[in-house]
Amino acid sequence: MSRFDALRAHRAAQGDVSISGLFDEGRASEFAVRHDGLLFDYSKTQIDETARNLLVQLTEDSSLASRRKAMLSGEKINETEGRAVLHTALRNLSGDLVLIDGADVVAPVRAMLDRMAGFADQVRTSTITDVVNIGIGGSDLGPAMATLALSPYHDGPRCHFVSNVDGAHVADVLRGLDPKTTLVIVASKTFTTIETMTNAQTTRDWMVAGGGDPAAQFAAVSTAEDKTAAFGIPAEKVFGFEDWVGGRYSMWGPIGLSLMIAIGPEDFRAFLSGAEAMDRHFCETVPVDNMPVMLALVGLWHNQVCGHATRAVLPYDQRLSRLPAYLQQLEMESNGKRVSMDGSDLDVDSGPVVWGEPGTNGQHAFYQLIHQGTRVIPCEFMIAGDGHEPELAHHHKLLMANCLAQSEALMRGRSLDEARRLMEAKRLSGDELERQARHRVFPGNRPSTTLAYAKLTPYVLGQIIALYEHRVFVEGVILGINSFDQWGVELGKELATSLAPVLEGEVAVETKDPSTAQLIRFLTD
Repeated sequence: MSRFDALRAHRAAQGDVSISGLFDEGRASEFAVRHDGLLFDYSKTQIDETARNLLVQLTEDSSLASRRKAMLSGEKINETEGRAVLHTALRNLSGDLVLIDGADVVAPVRAMLDRMAGFADQVRTSTITDVVNIGIGGSDLGPAMATLALSPYHDGPRCHFVSNVDGAHVADVLRGLDPKTTLVIVASKTFTTIETMTNAQTTRDWMVAGGGDPAAQFAAVSTAEDKTAAFGIPAEKVFGFEDWVGGRYSMWGPIGLSLMIAIGPEDFRAFLSGAEAMDRHFCETVPVDNMPVMLALVGLWHNQVCGHATRAVLPYDQRLSRLPAYLQQLEMESNGKRVSMDGSDLDVDSGPVVWGEPGTNGQHAFYQLIHQGTRVIPCEFMIAGDGHEPELAHHHKLLMANCLAQSEALMRGRSLDEARRLMEAKRLSGDELERQARHRVFPGNRPSTTLAYAKLTPYVLGQIIALYEHRVFVEGVILGINSFDQWGVELGKELATSLAPVLEGEVAVETKDPSTAQLIRFLTD
């Protein structure tokens, strides 16, 4: 018996319940969470009081509180890898004691933060004009997303990011840069990631050819000091992090070095402070008033209860244009699992497909499917009260109007009678009126949530990212899975390694399956 059965029974009993019809005088405020300058509004969903009570019961049935305590106290909750999960320690500015196997982890974290700040200040006051961060996955998506998001706070060198092993990526990034005034940060915990190390060697060759000095202009974020030394990077320019920090949770520490160089140590600490504040809220607040918990429960309602397989993340903030891609990794790599903690098959679907684009661009692309397609796609809107360009305030008012209008339109829709009246106003009649009217019907009653904030500052960005991190944790706990391993990425890596000799002609193509062999012959002939 699934712990979602009662919720599914309730959803079935609701039938075609109208979201608009659920609204009474208090619904908007009662089905929302306010905290520290953020407003999470989930009132435009089919969640009623009964559904919410049943959802909150899931947190008790899954022992969320004890699991949360285990994570924050340093227990090795990543059981398949035997590791603790303590990315929250990277933003522990208050200095609260956290132990792993009896050893304090906070003091070393703060020492590393100070090292990073010293190095960042040194770079920011040097002749370096550009920083190229070479990484992939968590070593790229987080800092690339955050650096773009906080571009109004940039007062350091320009930052660029290389991740794809496609030579076009590194070539395009390096084009126009000066090898003598460029700092390169190679971000790879093991310093063996094939994509990262291929790009690093290419960039090193480019720097040498252009008269730069790799010994002075390369830094590394890695724990493999022997390999960074062999690559020619001095120990004082190597910044390590522990195995209790997963890649997609790592930008709060040395992986965020490029961000710190761009915005400065003070604003980077504000970024950490926003996340730490969200950590405290997550730990101290009852579920119904707990923003990460309610964000997670709404997600579970839509996916595991209602059966909506995808989730659209729609930030109405151009500088958050990389946030949907970042959340794709955070959520789909974390909760894209098929077995529970004990290795048994899940009795429910795991995480949804996460996708999206910033508004208003998406309105002219895929919103057609969201509004009139046959599948329901829950939408998660984000909007700030103010932008960073006061001289363009009229732009921001229009942006807000579009964001709020989309969630209202998804809820209200347009009936066939309303569409008929529109066509009558256009002087249509008979069969043509009916045909045209049907094309203009919006089913409506489609759920959405909205996360509102005052302005996208370093502090607020820290809040938002920590909010989503904890959302993933809550969903994983309730689903009974390990959100902190990612074995699903391994097989493709192994096969790619075995294919390289085939493509080089060192191993016979006949060793591969007929389809792969055919493709190899086509691509290499």
